[in-house]
Formats: sequence, C-alpha cells, structure tokens
Amino acid sequence: RQKKVTIFLDEAVQDDLTRLVGRGIISKFIEGLVRPHVSGDQLDDGYRAMAADATREHDAREWIDALAGDAADEAR
Repeated sequence: RQKKVTIFLDEAVQDDLTRLVGRGIISKFIEGLVRPHVSGDQLDDGYRAMAADATREHDAREWIDALAGDAADEAR
C-alpha cells in the first residue's frame, strides 16, 4: 500500500532529478534512497553485524568497564 507525500524541491533539483531518473519513477527512486535509513530490518542487520565483530565487542566491553570504573570513582 502506498501513501502520497508532498515534498518541496528547488526547481533545479527537480529538473536534474527528472533528467536523471525520468518522469514517473521519481517516487521509487526516492523510496530506494530513504528506505535503508528508516527500515528496522537494516538497523537490526547492522546491530547483528556489529555483535559478530569480536574485536569491536572486546573494545566496547573495555570501554564500558572503564566508564563503570569512572562512575564508581565519582560516587566516592
């Protein structure tokens, strides 16, 4: 199901977009650009990839442990 959205573009941008993509498929073009930034699946995939990176996870744990130590020092 599709919904209509109105956006405002500079006339030159609209002209260039029409030349680049073609009249009648601009909506699909814009949707393709936007979807990765708003799709929950993309975000979940990114988190899974980060969790699978052992070096990154090790570094993140060290950083968290250091912050926890700093917070404990501040409480005194």
